[in-house]
Amino acid sequence: MSERPLSELGELAVLRGLLPTLPTNARLLAGAGDDCAVAALDTEWDALLKVDAVVEGIHFARGTEPQRIGHKALARAVSDVAAMGGLPGHALVTLLVHPSRPLSLLQGIYEGMGALARRHGISLAGGETSSLPTDGLALSVTLTGRVERGRAVMRSGGRVGDVLAVSGRLGGSYASGRPLDFMPRVELARALMEAGLPPRAMMDLSDGLAADLPRLAAASGCGFALDEAALPLHEGCTVQQALNDGEDYELLMAFDPQQWEKVQRLGLPWELTAIGSLSGGKGAFSEGGWQHFRA
Repeated sequence: MSERPLSELGELAVLRGLLPTLPTNARLLAGAGDDCAVAALDTEWDALLKVDAVVEGIHFARGTEPQRIGHKALARAVSDVAAMGGLPGHALVTLLVHPSRPLSLLQGIYEGMGALARRHGISLAGGETSSLPTDGLALSVTLTGRVERGRAVMRSGGRVGDVLAVSGRLGGSYASGRPLDFMPRVELARALMEAGLPPRAMMDLSDGLAADLPRLAAASGCGFALDEAALPLHEGCTVQQALNDGEDYELLMAFDPQQWEKVQRLGLPWELTAIGSLSGGKGAFSEGGWQHFRA
């Protein structure tokens, strides 16, 4: 067991030290390491399981409008369900807050979560509250979802030669405030599923392309070739910001080339951009983007 502080290890090393110890059972089809866990549910559906957290000072600043805090807390988990090609279902919310904070703050947070929940047919089924010993605020959202049996889109499904594509635009997201208001790409993912053109691999871009693209490629047993000139950038953003800023919450997808041609002909009302391909060997960068615990 390592006695090194987490600040020396970073999030990826922490996960490598913890994940191999997790027990599983026969009904768990895919465990930690993807956007959601996948478990057997019934003859038509598999269950999706996700937990995500937002912490004051990390994911939002003190003084942020409470409705936007609530929206982001739930939307992050919904985005991961979308990245599996699924539909969100029920949410449990754990709220950690110092007793000095007003009730109106919590009411606003739940207003924000409630508006997004109604949009996607999610039930806010309960949860837990706890006081904090020092001033602060954090929320953890546990979300269930469902996807057609055997059709969850994993990070591991890509193959050499697949086209890499992203939805929307990248870069500068946290500084812009967009992560407080973004809409998870559930409708886009479901449109691809229902058209019979699901990506072979998919994940949501939460930690930045420089962190998330190597994860998808490695899970698929591939390298990658990235066309930086093709990256769809938010106005005023640089390629380096698109690679490293994180919190874009767009979908990164890998398509068979013929499948990609069919997707382009669908005329979907979302911006989709080819940014490279999966390859043999390794990609052009090995580590970047956001990592928790870094000093």
